Amino acid sequence: MAMIREAFHDTDFTVPTVNIQPEGDLTLVNLPTFFEARFPESGYGPGEIDEVDPARMLGHRVEVRPVLKSITYHLGDQTLGPTTSLGGPYPNGDVRATYARPGTHEVRADIVYTGQFRVGGSDWFDIPGEVDLTGTTVTLTVAEAKSRLVTN
Repeated sequence: MAMIREAFHDTDFTVPTVNIQPEGDLTLVNLPTFFEARFPESGYGPGEIDEVDPARMLGHRVEVRPVLKSITYHLGDQTLGPTTSLGGPYPNGDVRATYARPGTHEVRADIVYTGQFRVGGSDWFDIPGEVDLTGTTVTLTVAEAKSRLVTN
């Protein structure tokens, strides 16, 4: 089990980025802003299988896969989670925030993985422990729109 745990912790995990709507990392005061965790192509994300070098496993074919335990969204002046939600786009995304004042906010999604392994195509078994990773930071700008009535 120690070799499997070590192989799991050596996995090249993917770290989520945060997609923000409205697009362009710019939102307005009092406008609901939607957030979605996205996983880059590089690395291993939830459910993807990493095949461990058999030389590390005494010649056995061992596979490990990350399992999403939780995501915590850091949205500048507020934190949502931990949750298992990946969020989503407007109008149905369930990870959203409304900002009351203009300014900039550092936004990120931190992830906690647990893991599973199997040997030679057997059933999957849980790996003790977890891996905590800090997400990639995006700067969100909150602007204030001022309106006024004018005559022609």
